[in-house]
Amino acid sequence: MRLLYSIGIFLYGLLLRILAPFHAKARLMVTGRKDWYLRMKQSVDSSQKHIWFHFASLGEFEQGRPVLEAVKNNYLDHKIIVTFYSPSGYEIRKNTNLADHVFYLPYDTAQNARLFLDLINPSFTVFTKYEYWYYYFEGLHSRSIPLFLVSAIFRPEQIFFQAYGTFFLKILGFVTYFFVQNEESVRLLKEYGIRNAGLAGDTRFDRVIDLPKVRKEIPLIAAFVETAPVLVAGSTWPEDEKLLKDLLQRFQEYKLILAPHEINEGHIVSILNLWPAALRFSKMSEYDRATLTEAKVLIIDNIGLLSSLYGYGQLAYIGGGFGVGIHNTLEAATYGMPVLFGPNFKKFQEAKDLIEQGGGFSFADSKGLMDVFERLQDQSKRIEAAKSARQYVQQKAGATPIIMKYLKNANL
Repeated sequence: MRLLYSIGIFLYGLLLRILAPFHAKARLMVTGRKDWYLRMKQSVDSSQKHIWFHFASLGEFEQGRPVLEAVKNNYLDHKIIVTFYSPSGYEIRKNTNLADHVFYLPYDTAQNARLFLDLINPSFTVFTKYEYWYYYFEGLHSRSIPLFLVSAIFRPEQIFFQAYGTFFLKILGFVTYFFVQNEESVRLLKEYGIRNAGLAGDTRFDRVIDLPKVRKEIPLIAAFVETAPVLVAGSTWPEDEKLLKDLLQRFQEYKLILAPHEINEGHIVSILNLWPAALRFSKMSEYDRATLTEAKVLIIDNIGLLSSLYGYGQLAYIGGGFGVGIHNTLEAATYGMPVLFGPNFKKFQEAKDLIEQGGGFSFADSKGLMDVFERLQDQSKRIEAAKSARQYVQQKAGATPIIMKYLKNANL
């Protein structure tokens, strides 16, 4: 199986190189890893002490950020190495002041893992939620370098727990300790002989709980909103946008702040085809006051504003529920607002919890969205749902102190 794994990694890298001339994301993944060893060797002082954090993409970075910040503040004699797998993380956070060095993670091969670990030789390593790489994990284990998984979550249908998943289950055996999100994960790991796991919770709650206090005020968006009720739609895909088009035709008193998941020009043009009179955030300074106040839809065509935008809304729509899965619901919930999303939420514990506690609402189609939105026009119901969403976030915060206490007691 290890041979098949290695062949799969090789073929994946080859496919990316073939696609790179035609696909922007593939091109970034290839060029970002080109000559990685030479670039790292020139910038990293191997004689210094390092701590390595790895994140799959931007979402995992924001999820693990509270732990990263706490470690940086408590291990002042260490340099922080951050790696990303995806361009969505690296390209946006490559200049973060939370790390001394930021790199793309080289492909998971035996040679790459050996060279990478020789260069940084971390005191310990932290991965967030997902990403289980055989050669990196095995390399850390063979060198007796502690490896921690934070905000991990496991489900019976995952490959580790299938009859054909023995090789992948072995990867979990290289982890020093799992800080998991729920008791179900603890029990599942124990069923398969993995007892080095404990309930800590999800560090995303620690990240989002204070967002309303530190949010950016954006005067041009305030001018667009004025006194109108606002629906903030975050991380949307074309399927979401079609539903939102129908929704706004019925609830015409609402304004829409739309932050699409993909902000390439092709996607923005498709949104403008739905709402030809929509404004673009990148051109806000060109609009006069009358244009801002009369417009119904504002497209956020840049990255990094969404966590502040929710402060302008009464209701939140989270995209992805008609694709591979919904995106971040907690950034909206922390503002104390009802959170609406499509049917593909079963993998997301926080979405299930929000529904159970009355702060989240799922729907399967346009009619379902209309019905939910109609119910939430009742102010008392909307206020009750908003309160439940905010309370849920407050109750779930606190994973980071648990993790830091463990690290301290382990004398790391």
